[in-house]
Amino acid sequence: MTTCGVLYVHSAPRALCPHVEWAVAGVLGARVNLDWIRQPASPGTWRTELSWRGEPGMASKMASALRGWHLLRFEVTAEPSPTSEGERYSSTPDLGIFHAVTGIHGDILIPEDRLRAALARSRRGESELESELAKLLGKPWDDELEPFRHAGEGAPVRWLHQVV
Repeated sequence: MTTCGVLYVHSAPRALCPHVEWAVAGVLGARVNLDWIRQPASPGTWRTELSWRGEPGMASKMASALRGWHLLRFEVTAEPSPTSEGERYSSTPDLGIFHAVTGIHGDILIPEDRLRAALARSRRGESELESELAKLLGKPWDDELEPFRHAGEGAPVRWLHQVV
């Protein structure tokens, strides 16, 4: 079974761009040469997109390979397949990494235990329920990444298939 997805590197310092390519190539098992363009939302940084096809779990591997670089803003998505749910990873320097399971229509699916934990924290007065739900839905990551997403509209997208 295979799935497909997209890697969005929303902003990366120029010196980090080749390292991103090497990390992605290591995950995909194929040489990667991305088309980098300037990111107007953050002068001095670059952005790129890569559509990929591979085994379920590939988004997780890609996010893990990229998560260690503090100055990188990225998202990795994977479509659901007959054997797995979809996934979305978002990462920003300030917030770290966010992971969500997504359904066939792209909606975030929140596991029951995470909802119960959010309710419990709210009942104990540790946080507001609205804030807890916003975190479960990735709202803080969406808020931070939205200007970078719009700045990339019309950017070229390259397709790459995993070499098996």
